[in-house]
Amino acid sequence: MSSGIIAGTAIYHIPDLEMNEKTVNTPYGEVQLFQGTGEDDDLYFLPRHGADHSIPPHRVNYRAHLKAFEVLGVDKILAAYAVGSINPTIPPLSLVAVNDFIDFTSGRESTYYDGGSEGVKHVDMSQPFCPALREALLERAPDFDLTIRPSGVYVASNGPRLETPAEIAMFQQWGGDVIGMTAVPECVLAKELDICFAGVGFSVNWAAGFEEEITLVEEGLENLTARLMALFIATLRSTDRDMS
Repeated sequence: MSSGIIAGTAIYHIPDLEMNEKTVNTPYGEVQLFQGTGEDDDLYFLPRHGADHSIPPHRVNYRAHLKAFEVLGVDKILAAYAVGSINPTIPPLSLVAVNDFIDFTSGRESTYYDGGSEGVKHVDMSQPFCPALREALLERAPDFDLTIRPSGVYVASNGPRLETPAEIAMFQQWGGDVIGMTAVPECVLAKELDICFAGVGFSVNWAAGFEEEITLVEEGLENLTARLMALFIATLRSTDRDMS
């Protein structure tokens, strides 16, 4: 079986990996992604906002994206998320292997089961992210000089605007650790398709209210994301399918 990597802000290619563009047609639309070459031809990379970051989070065609991976025979996916830090113990440039989420998105196509010919299905979200794949990531992380917080609650906001200080204060009280705009419905759709899916958030800023204004970190980010992508590839290469 094949593997997939999804990334967004700050990650638009995988360093040192030759890939060719590929178009996949799905019932939900056409998807442009990249396929590895040679011995890496079973690895696919999808920049969720487009290679030129032209698609805002609320307009990403999540259903087409995940369906394209299924069409390609992908059975496990690692996703990277640029996030803001809500938890004071998670400063910018921290990595978090998210294991749960709070959903504040709206107006997105978030399921394959809309009734009709697809029927109705209520997918169990007791474990939104694949624990075995997350554990495999954590085990390999030191090999790439990476420290990853083993769990964290991802708050999914709708975007594209950033959040207010009052919203962040509320999310803190509710147990949120990091905030982003794309993990939902991405992980939900993967669950519906029975694709083993895990995600890592990399913090690029303190959320609203921590400082006078939001400042995105730049120094050290490129090196961090390059090592994260190398970890993703090594983890996918070393894991077997049955990881649900």
